[in-house]
Amino acid sequence: MGRLKLRDMNRLKFLILFCLVASGSLKAQYVINTNDELLNLKKLPQEKVYLHHTGPIVFSGEYLYYSFYCINAQSNRASNVSFVGYVALVDQEGKYVLEQKVRLEKGKSQGDFFINTDVPSGNYKLLGYTQWMKNNGIEQVFQDDLVIINPYQANQSRLISNAPLKDEEIPKGRSQPIDSSIIQIKLDKVNFGTRENIRFTLKNYKSQLGYGNYTLRIQKKEDMHVVPAANAISFANKFFNTKGELSKSVGDSLFLPEQSGELLYGKVADKNGKPLPNTKVVVSVPGNEFLLKFTTSDKNGNFYTYLRKNYKHSQAIMQLVNNEGDVDISLGKVSRLDASGLDFNRFYLKPGYADAIAERSVYNQLENQFFSAKSDSVLLGLPIDPFDGGMAETIFLDDYTRFNTFQETLEEVLNYAGYRNNPKGNDYIRITQDFETYNEKANDFGAIVLIDGVYISNHEKIKDFSARRIESISLIRDQFRMAGKDYQGMMSITTFEGDFYVDYKPENGINTTIDKALVKKNYFKQRYGEDTVVNRNIPDYRRLLLWEPHVQINGDEIQFECYTSDLTGEFEVVLDGFTTYGKPISVYKTIKVHNENQ
Repeated sequence: MGRLKLRDMNRLKFLILFCLVASGSLKAQYVINTNDELLNLKKLPQEKVYLHHTGPIVFSGEYLYYSFYCINAQSNRASNVSFVGYVALVDQEGKYVLEQKVRLEKGKSQGDFFINTDVPSGNYKLLGYTQWMKNNGIEQVFQDDLVIINPYQANQSRLISNAPLKDEEIPKGRSQPIDSSIIQIKLDKVNFGTRENIRFTLKNYKSQLGYGNYTLRIQKKEDMHVVPAANAISFANKFFNTKGELSKSVGDSLFLPEQSGELLYGKVADKNGKPLPNTKVVVSVPGNEFLLKFTTSDKNGNFYTYLRKNYKHSQAIMQLVNNEGDVDISLGKVSRLDASGLDFNRFYLKPGYADAIAERSVYNQLENQFFSAKSDSVLLGLPIDPFDGGMAETIFLDDYTRFNTFQETLEEVLNYAGYRNNPKGNDYIRITQDFETYNEKANDFGAIVLIDGVYISNHEKIKDFSARRIESISLIRDQFRMAGKDYQGMMSITTFEGDFYVDYKPENGINTTIDKALVKKNYFKQRYGEDTVVNRNIPDYRRLLLWEPHVQINGDEIQFECYTSDLTGEFEVVLDGFTTYGKPISVYKTIKVHNENQ
């Protein structure tokens, strides 16, 4: 990785920020060159994924919620191989309709899809996987059937059968899960009124044997007959014989496991398309909480890096470290698995479903109309320290006399930084060494300079940058070594708008969007009572009364509560997941909601 700082090695972790050096011909799809490589890859366990979701029927205007479980295919425990998971919705032609990327913590994550009116009615597959799993083909990938009903489109041909449907041809109910002797759902009663409080307890009767991670939900039963969604037990049975190791040979290409973070890779070539090896590339993910990554292209011109921190902007600037030559940089994209051969269940609409579809559509419109009063909250997570503990000196320019240009500001305001003449090329910014604190050799290295998190390779280009756009300048006076190059200090310039990256066009590079992982949410929980300020005049037609994507059981019992909505009928209380030791648990209870005014 190279020596970052000339002193205090722990603190210099700082710009590990950021130094990944590619070796060999490493890229997104790596070719296995030797038997030793193959044996090492086979030592890494394969994975399998389970998605618990709120299907199997979803209407336009509704959310499909899911919890993501990534499991070690050898031990059946939570996997620690992949840092990233993927969820996709595929239609009957094998076309990817929706895709999401989620970050995994101890093999777990969560997310949701909003089904908008652009998605036509039809039978779909919900897929869950990691890049590492894709090496064993589509058979390794989690698949479950999903029906989407879009009542706002006239064409319902994908859900219409030319042959008459008989009731016995339509699947009813699920294969009943075994009533768990390990964990049970304990309810005080099973009959409730509308907008009434539901209290219940999860009882663990087997101590450590019941410890684990589970999904908990209370949801209205479907009014239409449909193949039920998979549960942990059916998943475990179906994927019992999943391959536990890589199925590849020497000479085969494979998808690299994303162990160190989200894989980001690309290629450097000259204007004639010839790959440029050993070329130093810097990747900036901009913003106040920026990420900065340095890497070097391999013999085929490929470079790669991993984004581990939870960056805020789905934007990346990839450019040469030095402005030398005329090159093309392209962003790589991992290929999808071929989903054209999937076997779909067939759900068909019946005339008797018309009233139920119309009613549900009206309720969805009312729920969406009042969404702002019931919205979920985004979990911002821990803030990113772009300096990784480095103590930056920050100067706010409003505290000083304002000058017109950035260069003038450095000359008149900053004591430790300024432009240095370079007779061999462009002038560069240098940050003064701290000889009072550290005993080190004098150098004439240039600084790392960023504006709103964007790496500036040519310092001369920003001499006339308007200082009136700048809010603050932060300095670190340490020495750094990244991608084989030495730097004296770091300067981070923050503008008032924080949007320098939006229109920035690197001389030798690209400014491009990247696929950002889904942001986790705290899901809305309706409450009624004297101590709440909820407007009781707001309609409440929630089908999903409770959604807890991951409940950790590590004791004898946990208590929960939620409220019924204005909908009546049968609802299911579902606990579904896996013990710490990999045993699947699926428990179902039915409750009934009545309208007390009728």
